[in-house]
Amino acid sequence: MTAGTGLTIAVPRGALFADTLDLLDLLEIDTSELRSGDRRLLFSGPALAQRGIDGIVTMRPSDVPTYVEHGAADLGVTGKDVLLEQTEREVYELLDLGYGRCRMIVAARRGDDALAESLRRLGSVRIATKYPGIATRHFADTGRQAEVVEVKGSVELAPLTGLVDGIVDLTATGRTLVENDLEEREQIEVCTARLIANPVAHKLKAQAIDALMARIRGRP
Repeated sequence: MTAGTGLTIAVPRGALFADTLDLLDLLEIDTSELRSGDRRLLFSGPALAQRGIDGIVTMRPSDVPTYVEHGAADLGVTGKDVLLEQTEREVYELLDLGYGRCRMIVAARRGDDALAESLRRLGSVRIATKYPGIATRHFADTGRQAEVVEVKGSVELAPLTGLVDGIVDLTATGRTLVENDLEEREQIEVCTARLIANPVAHKLKAQAIDALMARIRGRP
């Protein structure tokens, strides 16, 4: 847990960054330095301290639960998809912030019944994903055996080359699926940005965290 009396907040770079800064602005937390294009990752100063913030640290969304769990940040913002994948992280999920809405889905080649065919012939399907934990649990929970292939790049390529029968991935508009001749077959979860807390900070800094949550709930 951070040593100061104020809060340290982990902010995700990438798709959730702009909306998270807009949220902080609504809470009257100065984000001007974060918006300046500065390559720094850690921000602090009198303007933040006046709002009870010891610092703001920026990072990849997937790293936010790690920093919060280990107390390098008291609070953090990350996507529900990250929390579903990293179920081992000991953090408190406090609020659904409502923005960054995406859906975790199963998709396959358009007009192709490879998923059902593989289940019928082999009793198992092969799935490519950046979210092996989510994919494994989903197919287990729905009573199907799946071989999960973790990929780091464009997961849409995997079914097009015959590597897998389908994919589990996050989609916002579905445009990438259409452009790659894929179609959604199942929805697993709706994912939005979430506010998370370090369990120890949640107790020791309860007043500050509760006050911040009240301001978030009361935003326009």
